[in-house]
Amino acid sequence: MNGSPWLEQRCCGLLLHISSLPGRYGIGTLGSEAHRFLEQLQRGKQGVWQVLPLNPTTAVFGHSPYASSSAFAGNPLLIDLESVQAETWCPDLGLAGLEVSAVGRVDFVAALNCERKLDRALSGFIAAAPARERETFNAFCRDNADWLDDYALFCMFSRVFQTGHWLDWPRQIRLRERRALEMARRENRNELEGVAFRQFLFDRQWRELKALAEGRDVRLIGDIPIYVNLDSADAWAHPEIFDLDPDTRQPRVVAGVPPDYFSSDGQLWGNPLYNWFNGSSLNRAVLAWWEKRLRRMLDWFHLVRLDHFRAFAEFWAVAADAQTARSGKWEPGPGLAFFQAMSERLGPLPLIAEDLGEITPDVEVLREKCQLPGMKILQFAFDGNPRNPHLPHNYASPECVVYPGTHDNNTVNGWFYGPELSDDARKRVLEYAAAADAHDMHRHIVRLALQSVARLAVIPVQDVLGFGADCRMNTPGRGEGNWGWQLKPGDLREDRLDWLADLTRIYGRA
Repeated sequence: MNGSPWLEQRCCGLLLHISSLPGRYGIGTLGSEAHRFLEQLQRGKQGVWQVLPLNPTTAVFGHSPYASSSAFAGNPLLIDLESVQAETWCPDLGLAGLEVSAVGRVDFVAALNCERKLDRALSGFIAAAPARERETFNAFCRDNADWLDDYALFCMFSRVFQTGHWLDWPRQIRLRERRALEMARRENRNELEGVAFRQFLFDRQWRELKALAEGRDVRLIGDIPIYVNLDSADAWAHPEIFDLDPDTRQPRVVAGVPPDYFSSDGQLWGNPLYNWFNGSSLNRAVLAWWEKRLRRMLDWFHLVRLDHFRAFAEFWAVAADAQTARSGKWEPGPGLAFFQAMSERLGPLPLIAEDLGEITPDVEVLREKCQLPGMKILQFAFDGNPRNPHLPHNYASPECVVYPGTHDNNTVNGWFYGPELSDDARKRVLEYAAAADAHDMHRHIVRLALQSVARLAVIPVQDVLGFGADCRMNTPGRGEGNWGWQLKPGDLREDRLDWLADLTRIYGRA
């Protein structure tokens, strides 16, 4: 089932979300800085760029890319306004004076204010775009109608009702009565077109970036969160695929994970769980939805990280009214039959299995049967057990992807020099890396990743630069202060890229 022939040779790349690129209007975008990053990857001899999920984010969930209002839509905040402004049909968007000083943190408020300028762009598009471009837009809407229509309605109703959740909408809208939805489409045509227009711009800019990446022999790795938000277009439009009460649409159980490395209470995510089974068979509605989701993501990316892979073997189900995830229990997932069904419909599946956390033998068996590479995290390697599977000498096969840490980990320097590592563990790191002293630990860990037998090594940009804990992307279980780290212009200097290029060449990954 593995469809990643380009992983047959050793390669490496960088992990950097689009929002973390330098940006003039509060956030990184798909514009010139993304194009420049491709040039920097090429200088550093990197063949891979991994990003986090590209779906819309909201302030309610701290702009987490793993808590989106849609599993199919792109994030409008990532649209490059300057590229839109350069279109012949676009009026002056009034960008002058809206630039935000680079402080190393995303300014989501400023980014949202700037994104509203796209309403003016839509007016110009309607009034002055050539007929060929209008037809391209109409074709995009037709080709994506199976998710775009519901997403546009969801965005519009969310603004109109201001309840904070679709479960609190009027009954005829909450239950999607046909006449009520048809009336809403007629009365809000302009607003719905505005939502679709943003998705059209995002899709066009992303495809341009993907083409540029391919021209530089860079492959793009995406990320699919296994779960979606209850407050999402997906749950509102397709309640039949989730474990919801048929009358109230409230979830009966929700997603999470038991106590682990990150939290002694476990993590209570609160997402609705899938109705994987219809009797003894897999639910066809769930399979159809996942087929569409995977098809879209595999169209966007060359390779996709499948988040929380272990839930396909077993998933942690927690009562919807529980205060922590401690009281949950394991329930059987769809297993191999799911991946066989997806492979029959989509062909080879170029996926990376995020097989982290409490991994049991059945999870490993499932991953091996699916022929999917798993993940190795060097920050998890130094617990004193010489058989720790994250230690490079224990990689039984090159069919894996090694990271110093993921977006959920501290930076290497924040981890090594901070309080989360004991003195004994710190000593083990020094011994294993054959480091003469404790300086520049990020360089030693990057070297360990690149010299390992893992077919693919992915390095967070923060670890190339030796940044500390203040540049961490996410701390699981912490409700605020996540997802906002951002490169400043000039951070990724040529000497850092040349150092990375040298290591890449030495260890046969160029």
